[in-house]
Amino acid sequence: MLVALGSSTLPSSAQTKLPLDPQVKTGKLANGFTYYIRKNTEPKARVQLYLAIKAGSILENDDQRGLAHFMEHMSFNGTKNFPKNELVSYLQKSGVRFGADLNAYTSFDETVYQLPLPTDDPQLLKNGMQIMRDWAQDALLDADEIEKERGVVLEEKRLGKGAQQRMQDKYLPTILNSSRYANRLPIGTDEVLKGFKAETITQFYKDWYRPNLQALIVVGDIDVAQIEKMIMDKFADLKNPSKERKRIDYKIPLLNKNQFVAVTDKEMQYTVAQVIIKHPEKEIKTTSDLRHNIIRSLYNQMMGARFGELMKQAEPPFLQGGSSISSFLAGLDAASAVVVAKPGELEKGFNAVFTEVERVRKHGFTATELERAKASYMSGMEAALKEKDKTNSASYVQEYLQLFLKGTASPGIDYEYNFAKKEIPRIALNEVNSLTRQYLTENNRDVIIMAPDKEKESLPTEARVRSWIQSIAGSSIAAYVDQVSDKPLMAQAPVAGKVVSETKNEKLGFTELTLSNGVKVVLKPTDFKNDEILISAFSPGGTSLYPDSLYETASFASSIVARSGIASFNSIQLPKLLNGKRVSVSPYITERTEGISAFAAPKDLEIAMQLIHLYFTEPRMDKDIFQSTMQQQRGALANRANDPNSVFGDTISAVLGNYSIRRTGPSIEKLNMVREGKLLNIYKDRFADASDFTFTFVGNFELEQIKPLLATYLGSLPSTSRVEEARDLNINTPEGLITKKVYKGQEPKATVRLVFSGFYEYNEDNNNQIQALGEVLQIKLIERLRELESGVYSPGARAGYSKFPKNRYSFTVSFGCGPENVERLIAATLDEIEKIKTKGADASDVDKFLAEERRTTELQLKQNSFWSSYLSSAYQLKDDPEEILTYLDSLKKITPESLKAAANKYLSGKNMIKLILLPESETAVKAKAN
Repeated sequence: MLVALGSSTLPSSAQTKLPLDPQVKTGKLANGFTYYIRKNTEPKARVQLYLAIKAGSILENDDQRGLAHFMEHMSFNGTKNFPKNELVSYLQKSGVRFGADLNAYTSFDETVYQLPLPTDDPQLLKNGMQIMRDWAQDALLDADEIEKERGVVLEEKRLGKGAQQRMQDKYLPTILNSSRYANRLPIGTDEVLKGFKAETITQFYKDWYRPNLQALIVVGDIDVAQIEKMIMDKFADLKNPSKERKRIDYKIPLLNKNQFVAVTDKEMQYTVAQVIIKHPEKEIKTTSDLRHNIIRSLYNQMMGARFGELMKQAEPPFLQGGSSISSFLAGLDAASAVVVAKPGELEKGFNAVFTEVERVRKHGFTATELERAKASYMSGMEAALKEKDKTNSASYVQEYLQLFLKGTASPGIDYEYNFAKKEIPRIALNEVNSLTRQYLTENNRDVIIMAPDKEKESLPTEARVRSWIQSIAGSSIAAYVDQVSDKPLMAQAPVAGKVVSETKNEKLGFTELTLSNGVKVVLKPTDFKNDEILISAFSPGGTSLYPDSLYETASFASSIVARSGIASFNSIQLPKLLNGKRVSVSPYITERTEGISAFAAPKDLEIAMQLIHLYFTEPRMDKDIFQSTMQQQRGALANRANDPNSVFGDTISAVLGNYSIRRTGPSIEKLNMVREGKLLNIYKDRFADASDFTFTFVGNFELEQIKPLLATYLGSLPSTSRVEEARDLNINTPEGLITKKVYKGQEPKATVRLVFSGFYEYNEDNNNQIQALGEVLQIKLIERLRELESGVYSPGARAGYSKFPKNRYSFTVSFGCGPENVERLIAATLDEIEKIKTKGADASDVDKFLAEERRTTELQLKQNSFWSSYLSSAYQLKDDPEEILTYLDSLKKITPESLKAAANKYLSGKNMIKLILLPESETAVKAKAN
């Protein structure tokens, strides 16, 4: 959202209402039901259906707290035309995945349902509209289904419990000014969720699910006139209540005073201070509003860059810090400043953040900073304009959601681009600088401090924090010096190599080149995006080639080099040089490979190629960046043992990795193993020989135009023709039956991981079977653990497999639940596995997997990201890339009987590890039992 600047810099005649994008068809039925329809063919043969309701938790009565969200759940548990769970089952059979595609959310002020559908099946589209109609006013709210869903929602609530929730309960009344929002969190209360009667949720549904609070948004590859007629036919008979409750537009009042709250928790990992200064919100409805929004974007961008530079100091004053102006909640904007302090250094970190804010207040930004911010803003607008015919339908949906829910204008990219092109040059430095003085005020300021319990006695008082702020405001602060370089990225082009061979794969539409230095390049031009080229590169080796004593050093090498700048440009100069360019290049070193991950707009491709060349030939290792990274890591580790999830995650990694030093969690001891003097040498070693690198380019480019760039910047890379392969570290998941319990945490919550593993025969058929087995088991666990047992919120079943260093598989089942239900739900999980092992998979579940996979593959084949990953993986694993052509046919081998065989093979239970996180209170139960 945007900022009000007092008197406008635009003439009054220019403060006109922003138009609605002419590409969207909108209307309102006689009953008040609103609709937005737009034809958009990205992706083709797909449509996004969203039902938005201006009703959320803020409208709940005291005995309904949590029922707006509960109602959202019930919409999936039976409607007039889709009783019980038939809705989810029907859509799964049509290729729509529950959770990933079919979903919904409930907030304070709205509830939104989403349904993406294929449009090549007229009956499916018709039924999709019927589902939207059912959600609007025909949920059944069956009493038995309500009782079953009670446990599911309570488990969802349990997942959110922990240090953050406990502290939030203490500070929310303060930052929400004791408004209605403070006691209307969407998840609700245990008391209501456990005890409400069916008529209570029915009343909420009847009061608020009504057409004059609803809108249907339809964006996709559709006929607009046909959709409009369907909406009129389906939704015109929706009824508003005869005694309609007033929909109050609740706000958070400004109290015109300052507030302070400090909270601690045993499980908190960091000391955090946040300052929030609240102001009335300025919506984006007029041309003046839009201009102000641009100014605020420029301000936030420049402020972010300032703090980014602070983080590059050898001794950064905090683990994380920043300041920005953004929308808050319920009619408010907020200027905020936040610091995540180093252990024991809250005052130092707080003062550093406010000093930077005060520096801007006193001296403002510089002209060069503003010019860079403008260039970056316009670069983003130009990219959006170029991609307007390739913009995903989901992006348009989000715009129309905000238009309906908040009145935020949606004039369209053509209008916004032309407006920005005209106004950006007119925005003066003093306009941007004035925001700090206007928004960083002395009133309506909340200070929130959160810290581990052990820091409780040392936390500052409100008076102490106020004295810090006043001291900084009264101090002498030097103006910012903008460190820039006017040198070119490369003074001269390197001596080019040559293309020595060229092979075309007509079936997949890619070309493979070999350059004179041995570099292999795979090129797949596409028209999926207008302004996108994805680049990836790999070479075998990675950290596996180094002994355990150098593993940590090798692991940090690429990230520190990537942050250090390149060639003669340091870490501060390089981002400024690249400002306004749509380019990103990142070197990486993993356990078995090293390489490059990059993106470029077509106009900036040569810049990307230069960066790639320099990351091979002129990398840097900045000592300040090294020290900064190590300090950040140490600060992050100081209280890691406080957090139950971190402790459990580290335990999982250690157990599954047989306690190899390369699999245990991060620690100060391991951090002390990082050798500054060896880090750059390891990086250079990994990129010293380009002859075994394979590069993949996917996106909008012409083959003949890109070849000279490849010859110049890749063909000139160093080549020693060494022969390397990644080393087998022989780190395997242990065999046998193992149970590991971790007792950590205060809340009555448990987390379960069941891991099946073993040796594997890697091939297309087995890969398909184990993947399908994972999806089918996921369906069964949702039905059993969630719907029947009401014991979990979101169970997961996931299959994984590897080809190198040796053929192995792992199969993981995961869920969260109450500690008292762990053994019962593990038994239920193993029972579902046993059913597949003895009876085979249900044919309907196999059909669901096949439908979902077919629909997903249709979309993936039109995405640059898929092809970039797929081709790179195929070359890395030495697979036949043409397998994708027969992939969908190969899935026909998946049957109930084949999955029965797969379950007996991979889920035999001979190698099964149970990993269970339980609260600390359970140790007493355990001791008593012993």
